[in-house]
Amino acid sequence: MPDKPNDQSNDKPIEDVDFDLETSPLFPAQENVVKSDKLSPLVWISLAVLIIIALGVVFVLPTIVEEYELPLEKRVQVSPSLPGARPAQELGISPFELAQQAIHRKEAQDVLASLLELQADLDAIEVDSWGGEVYREAISFAEIGDGFYREQAFIEARDSYSQGLNALQNIIDTTPEVLVRLLQQGQIALEVLDAQLAAQYFSQALLLDIENSLAMAGLARAKTLDEVGGLISRAQTRYEGSELEAALELYEQAFSLDPQYTALGTNLNRVKQAITENEFSQIMSEGYALLENEQPELAINAFRQASNLGIRIEQALAAITQTENQISSREISTLQGQISSAEIAEQWAEAVSAYKEVLSVDGNLVFAINGKDYAEKRLRLDQLLEASIAAPERFADDEVYQQTLDIYYTGRAIEEPGDKLVQQLTTLQELLDSSQQSISVQLISNNETQVSLLRSGGLGLFQRQSISLKPGRYVLVGQRQGYRDVRTEFMVGFGQTPTQVLIQCDEKIIASRGR
Repeated sequence: MPDKPNDQSNDKPIEDVDFDLETSPLFPAQENVVKSDKLSPLVWISLAVLIIIALGVVFVLPTIVEEYELPLEKRVQVSPSLPGARPAQELGISPFELAQQAIHRKEAQDVLASLLELQADLDAIEVDSWGGEVYREAISFAEIGDGFYREQAFIEARDSYSQGLNALQNIIDTTPEVLVRLLQQGQIALEVLDAQLAAQYFSQALLLDIENSLAMAGLARAKTLDEVGGLISRAQTRYEGSELEAALELYEQAFSLDPQYTALGTNLNRVKQAITENEFSQIMSEGYALLENEQPELAINAFRQASNLGIRIEQALAAITQTENQISSREISTLQGQISSAEIAEQWAEAVSAYKEVLSVDGNLVFAINGKDYAEKRLRLDQLLEASIAAPERFADDEVYQQTLDIYYTGRAIEEPGDKLVQQLTTLQELLDSSQQSISVQLISNNETQVSLLRSGGLGLFQRQSISLKPGRYVLVGQRQGYRDVRTEFMVGFGQTPTQVLIQCDEKIIASRGR
């Protein structure tokens, strides 16, 4: 085995490195080397390279790691924070451990770089104003990591930096939720008319989302909020002073500036409702005044106008019903007077018409229902009596006589007949009595004419004949061969009995040519 080389660099002690040429993979096995009294040049060159590499690992690499954090950034010298801290060489740290420490230092530095990048991003969106305790806790992890770093506890520093990095990343991840919360808080500030606070929330929201339409709209509303609040305050004062029209105008001005303000819409509706209430009360008062002045039709028009306002409709409809009832009562009272007069005068057609009018006003009135039925019966009786009196000659027919007699007794059954009915019954009775008394009538013929009395039978040929007939209208028919038939009507009784009745056929029938 060759001797171990020794060297000095930067006044630092040289670490001993053993190279076993018999087991090193960089060299062939001993038995494969050509035996010679002297080593070949290739062997010596390889041995020299290995020695140089070993010296570099031991002395040069720790110097580079300690002096630089990044390839182009010189490390800041930090005094050891622990008492009695000594250089790694003095503690007997191996080159491998130094290399591992350098790796951990680099890992901590990389995590810290990412943390600082996120911190810069969050600072750009003013995380202090909305991140709160979560952000401060994330920064505290970084500060703890700095402490570990100064003590060269790079693994612990890396882990603390990672905790801070994760906390900052969580803040980044929750920005959509924060945005929503800021928009909600801004909206609440608008509703309570806090322009400054609303502007603050919406401005913060725009930091998170510069193109957010809700935030831009809210910020625009915040700029007019003070003016809107002033208008609302003045409108409320006018409203409390019952100056409703002035209050409405001010509220509408505020609404034109901020139509999205919820409470403003409520106030507008309240004022409009109050104005409508006043208008309703005024119109209803006018309607009742018209009703008292005996102008019910105009009163109904006023009540209908009030119902069209859309409030207290039931009250307006009740007033209309009340007025219509009054009109109906008045109309019914007038019709009742007409009915009474018609019934006294026994003008039953007029009475029936008046009853129908009453029922058209109120079809449930019992007096009108019963009265119309009675009046129609009396009208029918009156018509039958008048018809019977007008045609007494019909009484000669036994069937007609019996029907007329029934009519007569129907009239007699009425308990309180009027003068007209009494007169009708008296006249009809006389006609009925006289219709049953036979009267002698002289018939004259030529003894060549066959004479017959309609509905009675034939009288044969005669020159003069006397027959007894009940009062009534009669028809004689004469027939003779070669002569035209004749027909003679005459009235018996009722002061119309003729002295004699001539019935004979005198007109010959002239035969046509060819017959």
